[in-house]
Amino acid sequence: MKIRLAQAVLTLALASAALPAVSSAAFAEDKVVATVNGIPVTEADLAIADSEIGADMGTLPPAQKRMSLLEFLIDNQLFAEAADAEKLGEGPDFETRLKYLKRRALRELYFEKVIKSSVSDADARKIYDDQVKLIKPEEEVSARHILVDSEEKAKEIKEKLKAGGDFVALAKEYTLDTGTKEDGGNLGYFGRGQMVPQFEEVVFKLNKGEVSDPVKTQFGWHLIKIEDKRFKQPPAFDIVKDRIIQSQLLQKAQQSAVALRAKSKIEFVDPEIKTAIEERNKQIEAIPAAAKPADAAPADAKPDEAKPADAKPEDAKPEEKK
Repeated sequence: MKIRLAQAVLTLALASAALPAVSSAAFAEDKVVATVNGIPVTEADLAIADSEIGADMGTLPPAQKRMSLLEFLIDNQLFAEAADAEKLGEGPDFETRLKYLKRRALRELYFEKVIKSSVSDADARKIYDDQVKLIKPEEEVSARHILVDSEEKAKEIKEKLKAGGDFVALAKEYTLDTGTKEDGGNLGYFGRGQMVPQFEEVVFKLNKGEVSDPVKTQFGWHLIKIEDKRFKQPPAFDIVKDRIIQSQLLQKAQQSAVALRAKSKIEFVDPEIKTAIEERNKQIEAIPAAAKPADAAPADAKPDEAKPADAKPEDAKPEEKK
């Protein structure tokens, strides 16, 4: 199926936002950055804290973010010591939490050491190249227009242009399109389907540098000048590489989960949960395969590939600007 590269990687990248992202490089240099009652806080601690809460810090400057992470770790150590003093590090409640945190840590290490290492820049480049081959070339034009309220006025301005008048200057003087007036009627680049039909029909027949005869639309009468024609280029690899890699990591994680479940015996003991899961799986099985969303697959099913909607290009302009 032919799909737009930018749409495909974006759809998958959005779904992968929750994946852990602890950098292995950060663990190579386990330098002490502070001590709390003699207990060291290291670069590795900062890296783990960043993977846990770094995303919640928004766009803090690096130095301020680093300081905030260290403050978090200091408080973490102090509260841990206070809990020890209250003997909270003993008993079934603590053991339950400890087991959970151990499983979570092992899961993140598996992702870091096994799944993440299985996706390379070369893999991303191949996916990019394959998708670029599927993109049908799209013609774009860059145009200016002058909008007036009558055919007579449009013809009058056309005569001024024939006599050597400057299109930009005349647009600033006469156009009724307030959105483009100060920029000499500049509409920028646009493709098919982004302007009203009467306007578009004329635009794509003109050559670079040509000015149309008066064109009538629901907005009035236009004179259109073609500034440039080109074929829309796909986004550069460097722009989409990270999103492609993240989408591949998501797929690898999903595939690993499916494989691990297939080799495991999973029994739902809680009757309410068991009934709810069985009911959900029945509903999913009743949905035609083509209509099933990727994230609705039952636990033992292989996830479908994402099928993104056919949206407009990122830099597409709205319909006719008058």
